[in-house]
Amino acid sequence: MFKKILIANRGEIAIRIMQAAKCLNIETVAIFHEVDREMPFVHFADYAYQLQAETPKSGYLDIDQIIEIARTCGAEAIHPGYGFLSENGGFSQACEDAGVKFIGPKAHAITVMGSKTGARELMLKAGVPIVPGYNQKATDMNEFKRKASEIGYPVLLKAAAGGGGKGMRLVEREEDLIENYEGAQREAIKSFGDDLVYMEKYVINPKHIEIQILGDEHGNYVYLGERDCSIQRRHQKVIEEAPSNILTEEIRQAMGKVAIDAAKACGYVNAGTIEFLLDINKNFYFLEMNTRLQVEHPVTEIICGLDLAVEQIKIAAGYPLGFTQEDVNLQGHAIECRIYAEDPLENFMPDLGAIDYLRSPVGRGVRVDGGIETGTEVSMHFDPMLAKLITWGSNREDAISKMIAALKDYRVIGFNTIIPFLIEVMEDETFRNGYFDTGYIPNHFDFEKLKQRRIAPEEELTAVAAFLFTKNENKNVVKDPTPKINNWKANQLAIRNLN
Repeated sequence: MFKKILIANRGEIAIRIMQAAKCLNIETVAIFHEVDREMPFVHFADYAYQLQAETPKSGYLDIDQIIEIARTCGAEAIHPGYGFLSENGGFSQACEDAGVKFIGPKAHAITVMGSKTGARELMLKAGVPIVPGYNQKATDMNEFKRKASEIGYPVLLKAAAGGGGKGMRLVEREEDLIENYEGAQREAIKSFGDDLVYMEKYVINPKHIEIQILGDEHGNYVYLGERDCSIQRRHQKVIEEAPSNILTEEIRQAMGKVAIDAAKACGYVNAGTIEFLLDINKNFYFLEMNTRLQVEHPVTEIICGLDLAVEQIKIAAGYPLGFTQEDVNLQGHAIECRIYAEDPLENFMPDLGAIDYLRSPVGRGVRVDGGIETGTEVSMHFDPMLAKLITWGSNREDAISKMIAALKDYRVIGFNTIIPFLIEVMEDETFRNGYFDTGYIPNHFDFEKLKQRRIAPEEELTAVAAFLFTKNENKNVVKDPTPKINNWKANQLAIRNLN
């Protein structure tokens, strides 16, 4: 087993991986940009190194600097978390070339599955059902129009190298095709440096269902049930749950088999997720593969009784899976709500600032994966997700009830969050009966009702008053000074021991 690993990430996911490493008695190394100096993940690590970069984001994307830090501090492996370099085949290859284990798949699998067009072609050869589409670059727009007519409107234009809804356009009429294609190209170039846009049939009112898989270096594979990730804004998930309340065991097994076939087709090793669209007739189609740990992995962990981050590390260290498909037994129901610093009444735009007061919910069946504390500054440089709130119940109704109670007990004061929105969703009959799809927010959610909830701030005022009273009571308390962190650029890499 590894003795020390470096986490090439920040915030909540960095802490999550560090917790897993500590369970395996592995020392952890954090890397951070100056703007993150006081973030909890830096202090949670055993050691920390400061990155030097012109912008915060570029520091976390600097492959050469990260690998040099790993070599200097003696880290035997690097975990990329999610986002940043987690799905960068070049990073995986650079780690291998440097003799540092990448806790994730090989470069080939990341690269082939990272290209949506390449992944579609590979899945087609492997017999995996895919949404009808056209993968070629449009050099003749008349031909492109003809293909769209063959597929049948509406069609969806998608950036081949994309994700997170960027470079994606829905086209319902032929006369709008060219304009949207050119717009998708511009966004694809800006976001991913690749203007390849492909087209696929738009599946009306689908469910977004994904299958978690694990594969080791010895050829063993398992799937760990499914997650329903249909509640989305701007094509990005905000609520996930496991298992899906509409899948039969027969469909679950069929999707699981296809997911493993997909993983085997690209020689996949470690944790990965195969995403599907499920239509109203319960036909499922391959959407894409995420070659990393997903944000929503906790709901799978809870119903399976596993620690996926621990499993990732063990697989990377060469251990075979310690269980088989027959050992996977789903228990109860889990729901995850992503806590974003966003204003739902302003089209979910980020609403940033410092956290004046934070109170996280506690209780049986309640889990918070977070990387913030009172005083934390929510930066414009990064995704505005603050934490993930997860509840488990003996059934879906129980999990929802616990989630409502936990959300109502959550306090993040200093800016708007989507907590009131999440409460409304949990209490909405359409969500509770399970008959929702990816169009739930634009087509079903009642934003007028949300405005009314925001009018009565009595609970927040009470929380602020309590916080200010406590702050005044403790104003003469002197805190320990922050230990100095050596400057990477000055080549002073003596590690700060944070224990």
